[in-house]
Amino acid sequence: MKETIVTENKMGIMPVNQLLISMSLPMMISMLVQALYNIVDSIFVARISEDALTAVSLAFPIQSLMIALGAGMGVGVNALLSRALGEKDYSRVNQTAMNGIFLSLINFGLFLLIGLLITKPFYQSQTSNPQIIGYGIDYLTIVCCCSFGIYAQFIFERLLQSTGKTFYTMITQGTGAIINIILDPILIFGLCGAPKLGVKGAAIATVIGQIVASILAIIINIKKNNEIHLSLKGFHPDLKTIKNIYVVGLPSIIMQSIGSIMVYGMNRILIGFSTTAAAVFGVYFKLQSFIFMPVFGLNNGMVPIIAYNFGARKKDRLVHTIKLSIGYAELLMFIGFLAFQFFPRQLFGLFDASDHMLSMGIPALRIISIHFLLAGFCIICGSAFQALGNGVYSMIVSIARQLVVLLPAAYLLSKLGSINYVWWALPIAEIMSLCISSFFMYRIYHKVIRHIGEE
Repeated sequence: MKETIVTENKMGIMPVNQLLISMSLPMMISMLVQALYNIVDSIFVARISEDALTAVSLAFPIQSLMIALGAGMGVGVNALLSRALGEKDYSRVNQTAMNGIFLSLINFGLFLLIGLLITKPFYQSQTSNPQIIGYGIDYLTIVCCCSFGIYAQFIFERLLQSTGKTFYTMITQGTGAIINIILDPILIFGLCGAPKLGVKGAAIATVIGQIVASILAIIINIKKNNEIHLSLKGFHPDLKTIKNIYVVGLPSIIMQSIGSIMVYGMNRILIGFSTTAAAVFGVYFKLQSFIFMPVFGLNNGMVPIIAYNFGARKKDRLVHTIKLSIGYAELLMFIGFLAFQFFPRQLFGLFDASDHMLSMGIPALRIISIHFLLAGFCIICGSAFQALGNGVYSMIVSIARQLVVLLPAAYLLSKLGSINYVWWALPIAEIMSLCISSFFMYRIYHKVIRHIGEE
């Protein structure tokens, strides 16, 4: 049995800027690799045909929902476990970890059923093109039915993040991503003696990468994560712990699930113009992940620091962490804005884009990327709300942004007859998000943060 460590965790003593960089940089690098293999997936699939690219793009709402359940549960585990560490409550640390693993198994069971029963009607609800439907069923069925890899990866990487061991998550995510990138062309095009599997090959490469990463994460937790003791002996699901996980994580799940609804709705609106419009939106999502993923990596490094110092009642460290995170996030988003403004043709060229796709995609990237300038602040605020146990604020912002403003605005703008008007819905929605996020940050500072340590 591993000996429990009771010394002060680095999240309570290391200089904040150094701590944030040391915890976030590995996550940002691994997230960049994740974004890279997402893009590479579509780059190779685009070489099959535009219909294949569209099919993979239309799968995004289900994949986003899969990530929402895993990441949202992970946010709850991360925040609760880090707070328990800050309070030196090691029994609650272990209990939170084991219940997180149990919830991951439940999530896999759900998506196994979706993969077996839902994929065909899901595609038929979006398009009548038999080629796109066929490609989509092949791709999404494999991704859903083999989702045990991604859910194991989610929970065991979150356990490492919660104790400040983000360097190891860079190793696990990077390994999975590299395997995916290597296997993509081999399985899609039948290289090195492998069968030519097309879109199925892209899905198989993805799930193999996830499974390998999850196995590696499990091994590292057992060997290196001495602050958590995992044991099945005497384990039973604890409803109070599960409730607490979802009190924090449910708003994140709802937020990302709303993202699935938004993308599904946007695809329905865009296919009204052409299937190429939906493909353009899919390419945008792949490209923007290369900008947003590092910010999410920054978030993953930030959340346990905030939660730990909230538990340890260290207000100055908590506030400093939030301010630094906002600054770094805005810098990353500005770089992304410049790339989308000045190199849209080159970015679409990666996907073997036709002249028709280029004529539609270049103005799309330039218009949509305007909202990058505001998004960094909103993302950091949302994660700070969750880390402080006020995830409902993040949920309200997300609902308002994507359902109350973005989709209705896109629908109304589509009635003007030009696809270019539709893209303006994203900057419009981000302005609203900025206003509400600022209000909630002001509110949580005066109600919660400023009173930390007064007792």
